[in-house]
Formats: sequence, C-alpha cells, structure tokens
Amino acid sequence: MKRSVFAAGLLVAAAALGMTASQALAGPRAVSKVLGYVTAHSHDGNGSIRAPYRATDVGYQVRLPHGTWVYCKRSCADTLRVNTVDVWANVDSANPIGVGTLSAECGVFGCLRWERSF
Repeated sequence: MKRSVFAAGLLVAAAALGMTASQALAGPRAVSKVLGYVTAHSHDGNGSIRAPYRATDVGYQVRLPHGTWVYCKRSCADTLRVNTVDVWANVDSANPIGVGTLSAECGVFGCLRWERSF
C-alpha cells in the first residue's frame, strides 16, 4: 500500500518535471525578417508614425521607436498608434492605468465614436 502511494507520487513529480524541462529547453521563438511597414495615424492630431512589422511563430510584432518589438493585438497599426502617438490620449486625471493597453485600441468595426451634444 505504501509503495503504490509512493510510486504514484513519484510518477506525478516526474511528469511535472518533464513538462517544465521541455518548456525550458524549447529554445528561442522563430522570428522572420521584416515583412513590411505599417503607418499609424493619431486620432487626436498628434501626427503619424511608420514602423516595420514581422511574423513570429505566435503572432505578428511591430517595432516601437526605441527598438522594442511588441506583439500586435488587434492590428499592428493600432498597436503602434496606441503605444506611440496616442499613448496618453485616453488617460483622464493623469491616471496611467490602461496606457498602451488593448482597451485603448479600436474594436472589430474600426474606431467608432459616439458623440452627443446639446
């Protein structure tokens, strides 16, 4: 009885070690060369920016001006716009929560704006 419990625990530990070791030994992600360029235009009159994008084995990436490659969320142009020219556009009261996040990007139907005035 004690041997079967010990053997089951040993099997579980070996399986867990095997899963973590396989992820650690997987190596770097495959990255392609630059596929092209995207242009992002500000929605608030802050200009525009152009940057290269590339494909990886888990999705597309766009390069920010300081050289960092970030994964594209909905589109590479929108991700570039949100992280550069419109990075502070949707921040109220100097609260940096949500800066450069998915909540600041346009939706499936594009950038729809609902304005109402009296």
